Amino acid sequence: MSHNDCIFCKIAKGEIPSATIFENADFKVILDVAPATKGHALIIPKEHFKDIFELDSDTAAKLFTLAAAVARELKAELKCDGLNVLQNNGEVAGQTVFHFHMHLIPRYNDDGLNITLGSKESDPEELQKLAERIRKRI
Repeated sequence: MSHNDCIFCKIAKGEIPSATIFENADFKVILDVAPATKGHALIIPKEHFKDIFELDSDTAAKLFTLAAAVARELKAELKCDGLNVLQNNGEVAGQTVFHFHMHLIPRYNDDGLNITLGSKESDPEELQKLAERIRKRI
């Protein structure tokens, strides 16, 4: 898919209307048209990045600063009880639009939404070996 066919590029450029809650030179923040909960927002970089693996560090830093600010205002406005920050990379991880975006999902007591991570047994020695291998790469 070319960037010209990317729905989030079109939304970021204003070619497709959106319920925009914030916009600057780098990002557009919109309310999701198929929300998991009331106030579910998406932070979309205006520059096309397929996923986190393509995201540059400057954009990443600005993104998380913006995410924290938007999260605080969602909580203030919606009086939500919590909030999930969700970001999927690759089809296997649940990414369906291949333009990097971050979900801010307000949570409410008894909202029925289930976002949980499984728990697997781990071997402490294997964890240390893996940590060492990854640490050398960073």
